[in-house]
Amino acid sequence: MVTADPTSPKRSPLWSHRDFMKLWAGDTVSVFGSQLVFFALPLIAVSLLDADAFQMGLLATLESAAFLLISLPAGAWIDRLPKKIVIVSGDIVRAAILLSIPLAWAFGALSMIQLYLVAAGVGIVTVFFDIANQSYLPELVEGGSIGDGNGKLQASQQTAGVVGPTLASGLVTAIGAPLTVGLTSVCMGLSSLFVSSIRHRETPPEPATRTGFISEIREGLGFVLGHQLLRRITACTGLTNFAASGIFALLVLFVLTTLELSQVQLGIIMSASAIGGILGALSAAWVQTRLGEGTSISVSALLGGLSFFGMPLATVLPAFPTMLVASLVTGWAVVVYNIAQVSFRQRLCPKPLLGRMNASIRFLVWGPMPLGSLLAGFLGDRLGVPTTMWILAACSLAASIPVLASPLLRMRTLPRELDLLGAAGDAAGDAEVESD
Repeated sequence: MVTADPTSPKRSPLWSHRDFMKLWAGDTVSVFGSQLVFFALPLIAVSLLDADAFQMGLLATLESAAFLLISLPAGAWIDRLPKKIVIVSGDIVRAAILLSIPLAWAFGALSMIQLYLVAAGVGIVTVFFDIANQSYLPELVEGGSIGDGNGKLQASQQTAGVVGPTLASGLVTAIGAPLTVGLTSVCMGLSSLFVSSIRHRETPPEPATRTGFISEIREGLGFVLGHQLLRRITACTGLTNFAASGIFALLVLFVLTTLELSQVQLGIIMSASAIGGILGALSAAWVQTRLGEGTSISVSALLGGLSFFGMPLATVLPAFPTMLVASLVTGWAVVVYNIAQVSFRQRLCPKPLLGRMNASIRFLVWGPMPLGSLLAGFLGDRLGVPTTMWILAACSLAASIPVLASPLLRMRTLPRELDLLGAAGDAAGDAEVESD
């Protein structure tokens, strides 16, 4: 139960938790690098290689296709491996792949094929990295501190999101987009050093307790799909990601060509989203206290869906301020929603199942992303980018229906692992959940 701000000094031991602080530092440095890539990669495609709407959609599709193709087996593997090693290796391998962009540019060999290969390669590594990273926090901290830890990680990530686009736009202007991508390797190298210094030693499951690869994948999916609240949250997140991935696949093209704004204004718009995210991270505990844990998920999902209409509205209203407001509200709603729902499922899931649970969630909620990006590229090429933005905004609003039309809307507290283990069966467990 959320009864007070979990980030208050009296409730939070994490400021003196050395291993968490190292994880937090590593995550912060890594996401700074990711922000540089997120800004610079589509700029390379649009500005240097003259990519059209379909090519931008295909590029975004390849970035996230691995979540659809290999998330489930990746989760089973991660539950068998030390998560810290997966995280450190992921940073190092992604840094090496991204270095190929400035090298290819230096030799005059940069092409869309190069960007496609880099996007696909980084996407594959990111599947393993993200699942391990999200499964590692519950290994380091106690269950009561998981929400606090997620809030701090989200605040750090959103701060990087504020500074990152502005820094990236300045770097792109000063040294060019390819070299800006190359600087990411430094950030990810530092991240790997921070995480590798964590002292906590994981205890992997004994081989005798393993039930087989397919069986373990089925167990992870069964946990997610077998819980009525997780099903609702997964459906909402997956549909939202489907629409949002299409919107963001066309965002650079939309801002620079349709709205005719500058690269600097694009950076400010992206920073506004991150500022909203920081406000979301800082206010998430307050929102949960005032509205309730379940209600905050439903309300933030609705507001997030509505905020996406600000993108196409920028074609009929003053473009720059409309995009700023839309980005700010979207960033706030997404972070409030994510802190609540990620903390819920981390508290609910038994630790030996965390990798497979997170992999199953990623498969179901990130799997639609390449499909959304590909559809956006196709529709943008056929119907035009503004019309496509209207269609995708409507899809994002419809995505909130699974959590609005559910017990979550009136739940102040959400169940956790002890509630799940103590349930006599699915029916009894559902009755207990709905009574909240």
